[in-house]
Amino acid sequence: MKEHFSETVRVKGRGDTKAKAFADALNHVQGSVMKSSPHILLRIEPQDVQVIQARVQVKKEAFLFFFLKREKQMFSVELDVSVNVTAINMDKVDFIPQ
Repeated sequence: MKEHFSETVRVKGRGDTKAKAFADALNHVQGSVMKSSPHILLRIEPQDVQVIQARVQVKKEAFLFFFLKREKQMFSVELDVSVNVTAINMDKVDFIPQ
């Protein structure tokens, strides 16, 4: 009934800091695993993280083209996350009709 399996999912995240970009990407791990698995998930444990792509986009802004100039940064990451999953296989559960 209870099964253990490993899976690797690719997730993307964006944020105005590096930490927010990584946190956004890691928040998408659960949803990616749930989409690919028909089982009821009990536990998802990340084992390894590999950075596939990490980018920073810099935009220059100014008020009325001359005043209050500043640079705005947007970070984006793409990660491969290896996870160990504990799940309940619903096919192995016997339901008794009443």
